[in-house]
Amino acid sequence: MILLERFTEDDFDRFISWIESEEELIQFAGPLFTYPLSHQQLNNYLLQEKKSPYKIRLIETNEVIGHCELNFEKELPRFSRILIGNKSLRNKGIGKQVLHQMINLLFTKTSHAAVDLNVFDWNKNAIACYEKIGFKVRPELNTFMIVSGKNWNAVNMILNRDDYFTINNRQI
Repeated sequence: MILLERFTEDDFDRFISWIESEEELIQFAGPLFTYPLSHQQLNNYLLQEKKSPYKIRLIETNEVIGHCELNFEKELPRFSRILIGNKSLRNKGIGKQVLHQMINLLFTKTSHAAVDLNVFDWNKNAIACYEKIGFKVRPELNTFMIVSGKNWNAVNMILNRDDYFTINNRQI
């Protein structure tokens, strides 16, 4: 089990240690940050009022293992910058737990009827995780960016409140 807690300045060094290359930073954060990541960039990040960043803590061990963000910059809220920083814990179902907590936080604390996210098309594990929860691809909103001379295609996915609660047999 995991717990989402506010991301603070105390988390900066750990967060920076998880990012080992420009490609990893772009995969995780898109164009928001530049490599190498710095305290100044993260301080500026915390000042952005429409972004709500969280650290992900394992309840059993109290270890902080990742990061996620609820982003309210557009009319439709977005899940952004989801990262299990501890690589040994990836592909173990923790991302799905994070998503369920983010979804419940969004849909119980706000009146929003949907949320979206972007994911690079080669990140098949993440796409499969999102689809299991109920996210659907919106091909008309797919984008791309050039990273290290290669095209990285980003898939936009949306989750409607009613679909989530039906698919996952959950109630508010």
